[in-house]
Amino acid sequence: MRKTGSVAAKIKKVVLAYSGGLDTSVILHWLIETYGCEVIAYCADLGQGEELDDVKEKALKTGATRVYIEDRKEEFVRDFVFPCLRANAVYEGGYLLGTSMARPLIAKGQIEIARREKANAVAHGATGKGNDQVRFELTYLAFDPHITIIAPWREWNLQSRSDLIAYAKKHGIAIPVTPEKPYSSDRNLFHISFEGGVLEDPWREPPEGMFTLTISPEKAADRPTYVEVEFTEGLPVAVNGRKFSPAKLLTTLNEMGGKNGIGRVDIVENRYVGMKSRGVYETPGGTILHIAHRAVESITMDREVMHFRDGLIPRFAELVYYGYWYSPEMEVLQRTIIETQKPVTGTARLKLYKGNCTVVGRKSPAPLYDPAMATFEEDQVYRQKDAEGFIRLNALRLRLQAMQRRRGKK
Repeated sequence: MRKTGSVAAKIKKVVLAYSGGLDTSVILHWLIETYGCEVIAYCADLGQGEELDDVKEKALKTGATRVYIEDRKEEFVRDFVFPCLRANAVYEGGYLLGTSMARPLIAKGQIEIARREKANAVAHGATGKGNDQVRFELTYLAFDPHITIIAPWREWNLQSRSDLIAYAKKHGIAIPVTPEKPYSSDRNLFHISFEGGVLEDPWREPPEGMFTLTISPEKAADRPTYVEVEFTEGLPVAVNGRKFSPAKLLTTLNEMGGKNGIGRVDIVENRYVGMKSRGVYETPGGTILHIAHRAVESITMDREVMHFRDGLIPRFAELVYYGYWYSPEMEVLQRTIIETQKPVTGTARLKLYKGNCTVVGRKSPAPLYDPAMATFEEDQVYRQKDAEGFIRLNALRLRLQAMQRRRGKK
């Protein structure tokens, strides 16, 4: 049924974040049916692979007047993935933020197309329960404070994936999801995520056939794979001595990690809107890079700078997860992180084996680690007697406290 009213009347052209999946396929048709508007489908290629093979054809068949498919893989890895890895950003101890960091780039691309096409509205397929609605819309408004936003999940009377499947069948919309495989997934060059359906029971183990990027650790090779990752000022630049562009470097590590069952995570996380949600993720290359980066930091970063930076990680991860990529506070944090990473240049060597990624070596052209200082053998550098005064000064407040307690017992 077509909407009426002042807002509906002014919506003439909408740029939809389109993936070709169940939700956005239904949304494309629903926008035309509801608003009588022109719909332009926008798809950012962030490494979805074969999922994009027939996106243009599907969008046009469903009613889109134009389809934009933009290859933004290098931009995604360079400007979003690597800055998050540089900050060691992990949300709630387990999630490496693969979906979170992708949404601002997609939303930015939508606004760019909206300006080019003179569209007066944008739309997305995020539900009213999730985080993505916030990530999309905060970015829209950061770039265009007056843009009209359509969020169908907050407007229509469709309440479930089953309702969407029924709507698609009624209107002859081709969809990739069936009731027998109801969980949803989201893939990019950094990871693939799974949620919903059978995964809503947090006690139930994820079905093995669900995994896409990684082989089961039990079925991985019986011999380990060794890999060396080189960093310059906190950013990865080479694998096994060979330099790659950001996207190709990540692709290379994804293949290595996937073959060794690296990067599977199963967590229950706290969504920004307040509820808890179970998510299963595969992040093979990202896991390798995260561990390698920490290894190089361990021999190049000053202790107090590292500890200060570590205190910023939860806040950085929250800003990414919540959708504040283009906020003033994120700009400040990014500049701070970049400053802490200036000495982080070196190489980490890792062993990949049956789901485990272990650091087995690290080196740097300018390390703070000094074997002459650290040795347990006889040395002429460090005067061990100096430690006595150091300890007594640091114990002074503890001694005073102990003396006060003794006086109180008398």
